[in-house]
Amino acid sequence: MAAVIPATAGESTAGKPPAGLQWAACPQDVVAPPVVQASVQCAKVPVPLDYRDPDGTQIELMVSRIASAKPEKRRGVLMFNPGGPGGTGLDQPGFLASKGLPASVMDAYDLIGMDTRGVGHSTPVSCGFTADDAYWGNIPPYAADDAAVSRQAEIVKEVAARCAANDTEGRLRHLTTANMARDLDRIRAALGEEKASFYGASYGSALGAAYVSMFPDTTDRVVLDSNLGDTHLDRAGLRRYALGMEQTFPDFAKWAAARHDSYGLGRTPQQVRRTYFAIAERLDDEPAADGLTGSIFRHLTFAWLYGEMQYGNMARVWQSHLNPGAPAAPVPPPAAAPNPVDNALTVFLAVSCNDVEWPEDVDSYRRAVAQDRERFPLFGAASANITPCAFWKHEPAEAPVAVSAEGPRNVLILQNRHDPVTPLLGGELLRKKFGQRARLVTVNESGHGVYVLGGNGCALNLTTSYLVEGAMPAKDTTCQGG
Repeated sequence: MAAVIPATAGESTAGKPPAGLQWAACPQDVVAPPVVQASVQCAKVPVPLDYRDPDGTQIELMVSRIASAKPEKRRGVLMFNPGGPGGTGLDQPGFLASKGLPASVMDAYDLIGMDTRGVGHSTPVSCGFTADDAYWGNIPPYAADDAAVSRQAEIVKEVAARCAANDTEGRLRHLTTANMARDLDRIRAALGEEKASFYGASYGSALGAAYVSMFPDTTDRVVLDSNLGDTHLDRAGLRRYALGMEQTFPDFAKWAAARHDSYGLGRTPQQVRRTYFAIAERLDDEPAADGLTGSIFRHLTFAWLYGEMQYGNMARVWQSHLNPGAPAAPVPPPAAAPNPVDNALTVFLAVSCNDVEWPEDVDSYRRAVAQDRERFPLFGAASANITPCAFWKHEPAEAPVAVSAEGPRNVLILQNRHDPVTPLLGGELLRKKFGQRARLVTVNESGHGVYVLGGNGCALNLTTSYLVEGAMPAKDTTCQGG
């Protein structure tokens, strides 16, 4: 067995960081709103492909920056990760600035975005997903019975083999949360900073939890938003998607019931819930002419629970398939070959499969699907189903990063009470693991994401005060809606 690097607090990333960065215009596909476009610059940071061999093969990470325009108010750098794993982050400084990131935060920090290793402009990887392959066409893999789990097992076994075959340069095995945390510390050093602050949402909360646990001495103010509950996405975290949907769906059902005269989905939340099952089961038996299947319908509903601003689109799609005579609602068209999410999906799988051990026994997934179909009927038979991680070529090279309660009290955890993908339980789990290093802000809102995009004034103010002034709440806090 090869030697591994222990993912422990205070570890060094070893090797010399690059001597300064060469900032220039970002690639054209790094979209920035016109109001900040001229302010966004990009640079490349070399890091080891394998931190066990820091002087060996190097890969390049691309980072972006909007520099503080107020040197007298500048505190340092604030790095962003929007989630995934596999989501591009180069656009995050400009995106959040355009969505109302407070000027006081922009004055206090250089805003730093990045594509993490394997993503986009940072030495990208590919499993070779196409628009018409069976795996892409069956996300989420809702399993109506044991036979459906068996069919999905054959599909994901082929996907794992395809990923291994396409990995001709041996990069996939080095895509881990621990390595991405090491990359963050390398980026900090390359920026010439003794410490760095960090904001991570969704999977970014797991990356941030690993980062602040591994590097307590070089992390400054850390905000973790919409939390997985640990430093990685494992089987339990994936199954919590179903819990999140069950907890969040009633908010849409109440909304739709109040608008029954417009959409006709049910006069009570209970009737709206029955409408969901009626449409899904009908589409399971016979997909719609526009290509909508029961599986895709469930996935769209899950995704549109991310925020109330999407409820209208959700209701319109439901209405068009409940009443075929109604005007057709737009459904996302099939992706063109090659699949445009190939890179993101590849990184998602590689990081998830490399971080932790996944069960290899197909029967264990059959049992989990049967259990979650009963516990969480809206989505459980999808999120408990088997994934390519069951057949992944590589075993984890190191244990997952342990959340460390040792270190400064510098972790602010933000969590909506109802969140379809990262339910409240994730925030509570992370708060317990960090102990007195953290404070939890629970927000009585619905949707995925709290700071800036969530729109809650109390949470916005608390987070901004922490980032700018260092004012951590004295105790765990609840923010009411609004």
